[in-house]
Amino acid sequence: MATITLVTGGARSGKSSFAQHMAESKSDRPVYLATARIWDEDFAERVKRHQSDRDERWENVEEEKQLSKHDFSGKVVLMDCVTLWLTNFFHDSGYKLDEALKAAKTEWEQFIQQDMDLIVVTNELGMGVHPEHETARKFADLQGWMNQHIAKGANDVYLLVSGIPVKIK
Repeated sequence: MATITLVTGGARSGKSSFAQHMAESKSDRPVYLATARIWDEDFAERVKRHQSDRDERWENVEEEKQLSKHDFSGKVVLMDCVTLWLTNFFHDSGYKLDEALKAAKTEWEQFIQQDMDLIVVTNELGMGVHPEHETARKFADLQGWMNQHIAKGANDVYLLVSGIPVKIK
């Protein structure tokens, strides 16, 4: 069973940097588990910026949805991030909230059966403006419920506020 550290916060709160430093302090060869699907050129640039933040110590694994198909036993793994991973489930389900949540929870439970040190980055979407459109509201619900599911089973949870980590569990 995985040892799980959840790192959450708002956009540009310092989550990824904090999680990356944590992984580097735990391993000389951490794994970066990238869950992004490249939707457009702007997003591709964001991915490149994140990649440039990591040096040659990192092993990079790209996986949009099926995290459990990779063997991470005995490794320190930084999953960045839950929000992008959930976006893939939500999109592929035709924006059906219940279907996406069920599929994501099922995959998550299979994934964390591995004996690894898992650091997970996610976004706190519910701390901002209430989404204007139905699809965005459904995704905010999906994100919130999945964050609760992951946090419940996590060993440690950190909230990043303006680059400052606050341990909440």
